Amino acid sequence: MSAQSWFTPAVSRWQAAVSPAVARWRSAVSRLRMTHPYVVDTALAALVLFAASLQFMFRDEGHDRLSWQGFLLGAGTAVPLVWRRRAPFLSACAVSVCTPAASLYHAPAPNVAYGGLVVLYTVAALCPPALRRFMLVGWLVGASLTMLAKQQTAPFEYAFQLLGFLSAYALGILTRVQHAYTAELEDRARRLERERALDTARATAQERARIARDMHDILAHAVSLMVVQAEAGPVVVRSDPERAEAAFDAIATSGRDAMRQLRRILGVLKEEPVNGTSARLPQPGIAALTELAGQVTESTGLRVDLSTTGVSRPLHPDTEVAAYRVVQEALTNTVKHAYAASARVELDWTEDALTLTVTDDGRGPVRSRPDGGGSAGPGGHGLIGIRERAAACGGSAESGRGPDGGFRVTVRLPAAVGRQAALG
Repeated sequence: MSAQSWFTPAVSRWQAAVSPAVARWRSAVSRLRMTHPYVVDTALAALVLFAASLQFMFRDEGHDRLSWQGFLLGAGTAVPLVWRRRAPFLSACAVSVCTPAASLYHAPAPNVAYGGLVVLYTVAALCPPALRRFMLVGWLVGASLTMLAKQQTAPFEYAFQLLGFLSAYALGILTRVQHAYTAELEDRARRLERERALDTARATAQERARIARDMHDILAHAVSLMVVQAEAGPVVVRSDPERAEAAFDAIATSGRDAMRQLRRILGVLKEEPVNGTSARLPQPGIAALTELAGQVTESTGLRVDLSTTGVSRPLHPDTEVAAYRVVQEALTNTVKHAYAASARVELDWTEDALTLTVTDDGRGPVRSRPDGGGSAGPGGHGLIGIRERAAACGGSAESGRGPDGGFRVTVRLPAAVGRQAALG
């Protein structure tokens, strides 16, 4: 039988026997920490007083009996411990005065300065550095002088007493460090929790802003098309019933399309993933621009030409949606404000970006009114939304008069490869 095969079961049996005792000890320590400090410190003071009185309760032949003066001095080394956590330095000073007095009054002196050990531990754990060092030096010097004054002290007792005080002080320092480390960990956990809450709130605000932008784009686009058709319908209802009917059909189509997109967007507010995936339909992207151009042409009579240069590259899903919404908002502004006959949508693909340009042949930028009203171009709020969408994807947006008149919106969006670098 090998040593390892014998040793492993023995260790297992030892762990099984010790584990309940360790668990009980931890439970007792936990309950003790939850107890009121005065209760614990009062019990500790009573224990110190009892320990200091033992040598007088069971005295050797020739030793002094315990007198009331001796009892008061012994009590002075223990009773102040009741306030050791409320006033650590003051209780340490009281014990520091009574301990040498008790040692000099009695014959022999107490074997162990129990109160001194407790106050040195407490001062090291709770007091500032200057007070800690002062108290340690005072106890080492005071204990040495007291033992020297007794003249019967053996050399090993010097080492025993002084090492005891140093050990109590070192244990207090270790406790102080442990408490500081625990407090730092708790503070870090609180900071992380606050940062996590702020990140959640920030993400929620960003998602709400995204939904608000999408709803604005959808509703503005649909309502603009519906208004144009609703204004044209009564004009031709008698002279050209078929055209009027087509206008009303276009209104219904625009309304249905807006409802469909709104359901798609608002589904994020109530839809839960099924088997880890969402059943929600994807948002429109670059591929849907052709359908958008056709819808605008059919509904409003605004001729929209769509052209593409360069080789298309993959885009982040958010950038895909932003590209579609930018073109949608730009065409909506053209329909509402530009009084244009045609518009041109250009997609220019480069190695790391997509540049979208929407140009119309309308009246161009409108000068601001002297009273501060008006707008610098078609659709002031829409242009703000376009810039926000571009910035959210790490891109940029510009708007102003086109090279041949009219109004032009230019948006540059990073491709999937360069998007991470653009966002920083």
